[in-house]
Amino acid sequence: MRSSPLAVVRRLAPALFVIVLASTLFVVAQRPSVSAASREALSSQFRFTEMPIALPDDLPHKSIRVVNPRYEHIKSWISSVGAAISVNDLNGQGVANDLCLVDTRSDAAIVTPAPAGGEGYAPFVLDPAPLPMSDIIAPMGCVPGDFNGDGWTDLLVYYWGRTPVIFLHRGQPGPLSLASYQPTEVIAPSTAPDGTYKGMQWNTNAVAVADFDGDGHPDLGVFNYFPETGVLDPNGQPNVTMNHSMSRATNAGGAHILRWNGATASSVSFKEQPAIDPRYATGWTLGASSADLDGDLLPELYLANDFGQDRMFHNRSTPGNIKFALVDAERDPLTPKSLVVGHDSFKGMGVDFGDLRGEGRFDAFVSNITTAWGLEESNLVFLNTASGPADAKAKLAKGIAPFHNEAGKLDMAWTGWAWDVKMADFDNSGRLAVVQAVGFIQGNINRFNWLQELAMSNDMLLANPDMWPKAVPGDDIAGREPMAFWARHESGRYVNLSADLGLDATTPTRGVAVGDTDGDGGQDFAIARQWGQPAYYRNGNSGDGDFVGLRLYRPATGGAAAGPIGTPAYGAQVMLTTADGRRQVGQLDGGGGHSGKRSFDVFFGLGDAGSQPVSAEICWRDVNGTTHKQTVNLTAGWHHLMLTDKVEEVSAR
Repeated sequence: MRSSPLAVVRRLAPALFVIVLASTLFVVAQRPSVSAASREALSSQFRFTEMPIALPDDLPHKSIRVVNPRYEHIKSWISSVGAAISVNDLNGQGVANDLCLVDTRSDAAIVTPAPAGGEGYAPFVLDPAPLPMSDIIAPMGCVPGDFNGDGWTDLLVYYWGRTPVIFLHRGQPGPLSLASYQPTEVIAPSTAPDGTYKGMQWNTNAVAVADFDGDGHPDLGVFNYFPETGVLDPNGQPNVTMNHSMSRATNAGGAHILRWNGATASSVSFKEQPAIDPRYATGWTLGASSADLDGDLLPELYLANDFGQDRMFHNRSTPGNIKFALVDAERDPLTPKSLVVGHDSFKGMGVDFGDLRGEGRFDAFVSNITTAWGLEESNLVFLNTASGPADAKAKLAKGIAPFHNEAGKLDMAWTGWAWDVKMADFDNSGRLAVVQAVGFIQGNINRFNWLQELAMSNDMLLANPDMWPKAVPGDDIAGREPMAFWARHESGRYVNLSADLGLDATTPTRGVAVGDTDGDGGQDFAIARQWGQPAYYRNGNSGDGDFVGLRLYRPATGGAAAGPIGTPAYGAQVMLTTADGRRQVGQLDGGGGHSGKRSFDVFFGLGDAGSQPVSAEICWRDVNGTTHKQTVNLTAGWHHLMLTDKVEEVSAR
């Protein structure tokens, strides 16, 4: 018996619905196109020249890590992190023209001059001897900072397999070398009779440095990935683990907040404090960043956690007592929970704060895994919804993070397997661009199908390393994705100009460092590559009078005779108002992100305001923790400002 047309339609209705829905979602999901002419005009605003970074001669060279036996079948996965890079003024010349990087091919933390602007010494390895070490320890990052307040820039190196080491600058002028630094323990370890390290096996992948308690000194946030086990020990105990969930994992190494506890010219000490509720302190953290949102100069903290919920904290500290309170964002009926601060199930990889819209408020950019036909989550572009610091303070006091995700509307949701991210003004337009490190494991055989099967596994199986599919040399998972360079189009959306600017090398990248290394008013950047040569990109757009750059200091311990100029004014904020009434906010970032650290410079492009004088409202804490605020008028160009109870311009030495 022939079915009636109506019966046929009813029978096919579910299939027709699925087809229509899929077609609609496909159309909606298509990225808006930018004409070739518009793309060319936008890319013409940026010019970068890649330059090689000098490394020491005769370094060992490898392409995979030696790992715990239970990780042997996934050693490429275990070997997927560790490349790092930072830029700062290490030799006291008044310009951020030095690099500190970690090269995974040699497992070495290296100090080297920036290719443009840096000079005067040969690259060298930061050897922590005579401190106890072992061959199952590897460096994961390098954070510049003046940790003892003497005006010289020290270096904090963090590791898998031990607690961090601070290389204190000895305060001796002249070319940098290993002899310029004194290795100093952050936490005193145990030592075996043969001199090897026997202390806590921290496996750190993120560090944030800021004055968290407002006492005028830098504190440390040290955030560990794997629990305290022998991840890199080929003879290690079989007590290692993986995450126990893909979206709610809380069995990681934990967050450690270390409060500055005193210093001398040759020492510094920190004291660990229970600043974060233990329920929220054990995510698999890959990125951390801080910024003051509510105007009290106590920076809030964001932790980007792999395998599930990121965490954001309101800073409720008092001098000598660091305390963070969990906050999350409000969700409306049309917003998926994973696009809301504190509710996501994504793989948080990196985070940065910046005034993305040029409205005088800090926004946040969070990198996630966004590989098409792989694990396509979404980057998170959290725009600040507070009307000002008072409104932010009221919301944060109620446990509400004042952010709303707009990654989709800005066309910044999808990149690839993304890591570190930095927002900066590279064309001095007054608009921030975004550089994002991308790519996972490079090989010859695509293994994303195995990873997808793993992602669908029962959480009860995940913690057992034996249940993970093979990832060994030769296997490829998102291994040829180039880094991203996002620039804002006149439509308000962003365009990834990586290929247009010649930045589309396919070696996986990890850390991003930004700074004006030659002092010409154009911000340069450097990239750390996983199992590849790091790269430096010189900005071809010099300042030419269309920028204001601030180097903010406080008096160093011992007065003017101590350091070259002063100690960084950690957490100082600057609200810049141009002649045409536009406002931008910036801060002295003590160090945050995944494995890249920007310079201490606070930099603003002036755009159409050109070289006209600007007004800068500067808020800071002095060396005793007292808050101050002063508005000064500044001309275009670089300024060295000493912050005591007032703002005073000083000369670079």
